[in-house]
Amino acid sequence: MNIGEAAQATGVTAKMIRHYEQIGLIKAAGRTGAGYRVYGPNDLSTLSFIRRSRDLGFSIAQIRDLLALWQDRARASSEVKRIASDHIAEMRAKMRLLEDMVGTLEHLSANCHGDARPDCPILQQLATGNAETSCC
Repeated sequence: MNIGEAAQATGVTAKMIRHYEQIGLIKAAGRTGAGYRVYGPNDLSTLSFIRRSRDLGFSIAQIRDLLALWQDRARASSEVKRIASDHIAEMRAKMRLLEDMVGTLEHLSANCHGDARPDCPILQQLATGNAETSCC
């Protein structure tokens, strides 16, 4: 299977397949006599694993660790769980930051009339970090 077919089969773009190969996340693909990359069933399984891992927001470093554990039949599932638990904690922290950002934007938006007046707490916050909410 060539790189385009592998991309279509796994949902990983050809560009990302080449990138993953370049950074050593996947092994170098076999080549045809003409130099085209060739992918087999194991390669497709690995690419699908990577795509699903990326869909869940795992970093490249975490995926590298998960791939190593997936390929190690003597692995301890506790290590896999630790990686997943750490990732959950990271996502929860990001969610808290996003909720804070939403709250700030809601507050600023509620205090801006959005009319013909030039004063706006949203722009003031972006420019200075301080918003006077009584301006509009």
